[in-house]
Amino acid sequence: MTFADLGLVPDIERAAQRRGFSTPMPIQSAAIPAILDGADVLATAHTGSGKTVAYALPLLQRLRNLPLVERGPAAVVLVPTRELAAQVGAVLRGLAQALPWRTRIVAAFGGVSIQPQMMALRGGADIVVATPGRLLDLVEHRALGLSAVRLLVLDEADRLLDAGFADEWNRLQALVPAARQNLLFSATFPPAAEALADSVLQTPRRIAVDTGDAPQPAIVQRAIRVDTGRRTALLRHLIATEGWQRVLVFVATKHSAEHVAEKLYRAGIFATAFHGDLSQGTRTQVLEELRAERWEVVVTTDLAARGIDVAQLPVVVNYDLPRSPVDHVHRIGRTGRAGAAGVAVSFVTPEMEAHFRLIEKRQGLQLEREVVEGFAPRQVAVDAGGGALHTAPGAVGSRGTGGVKGQRPSKKDKLRAAAALAATAGIAPATPSTGDEGNS
Repeated sequence: MTFADLGLVPDIERAAQRRGFSTPMPIQSAAIPAILDGADVLATAHTGSGKTVAYALPLLQRLRNLPLVERGPAAVVLVPTRELAAQVGAVLRGLAQALPWRTRIVAAFGGVSIQPQMMALRGGADIVVATPGRLLDLVEHRALGLSAVRLLVLDEADRLLDAGFADEWNRLQALVPAARQNLLFSATFPPAAEALADSVLQTPRRIAVDTGDAPQPAIVQRAIRVDTGRRTALLRHLIATEGWQRVLVFVATKHSAEHVAEKLYRAGIFATAFHGDLSQGTRTQVLEELRAERWEVVVTTDLAARGIDVAQLPVVVNYDLPRSPVDHVHRIGRTGRAGAAGVAVSFVTPEMEAHFRLIEKRQGLQLEREVVEGFAPRQVAVDAGGGALHTAPGAVGSRGTGGVKGQRPSKKDKLRAAAALAATAGIAPATPSTGDEGNS
């Protein structure tokens, strides 16, 4: 099948080929005809499957005959992060540059001065790619209006429809025309987000490609048991022994990102932190340098879990497990993109064993727990009733399951389980380790 078979005109097909898109991927084959028909679309496909191009190509074709409105775009692409706004804008501009007609595209996001973005909009724009907050800022500054919007795209739609963007989303809905085409794309659609999506869409065409929360086959997942305080040392060991050249490491907090990156850097590994407290210029530079293979390790929060595209990124590590199975899907999707091979490693501490089992259950997986020589955990995980979930070689203590609301053992449960295990082993219970990670 070719892009022409999907209904794209020759100019659009040539533009795709010049950008290296020669054969449609499954999500593109399914979504492009529906978008060209003018239908609302709810599309779900795994990360790295080509969703951006799936809406970018028909969007450019649908806009080619629409008149340019001086103070408002005909299409708006909403994204949750600054990095994704820049990335989607670059994809659209790259495709548009190969077309014989002019398409004005402006990417707008916070963290940088609004003035250059206002200047870019002075001559009008066909497509605006923006984060919700900055788009509202531009409207308030009268840099653009949204009354001419005919196509509205929500990229990472489940994130845009969750509680964190509720106020901004409600304000934006009041500004765009009710008669419009809506395109919602995401790798995951939890039930709550899908219910909100139904309130936005009109008789949508639902497209699901390689869904379920299972990752694409190109990603090999590994789960390694380790005590909390030994994670950084284990990470250093794996980088050295397995020859990892570029690694994206996910942690729970901004402080942990700085803390772990600093420890790795002091150990002679070129590592840096990436999180929301950094300036936009620094964030952009870090990503560019990661893509250029100047950093061995980037330690990040979930800021980098969605939309960040680093070609041939070989390894992702969950130093801290994500809060939800959905976030796990997005995190590991940073590797193995576009069918390339990738490895996703999760550090499973005793207190997070129960939470990782929940992640496995939601993905339909059951991973073997690895124990790396020299890093066998000394703690044991206990279930809510005080029983051991697993006992590692040499395990002598207990710190509870943690991570799963409503299943935390009480202090008495922990002490009872530790005492029972110690009695069986004939040794005294261990004191919970503070580790070398501080609060990380």
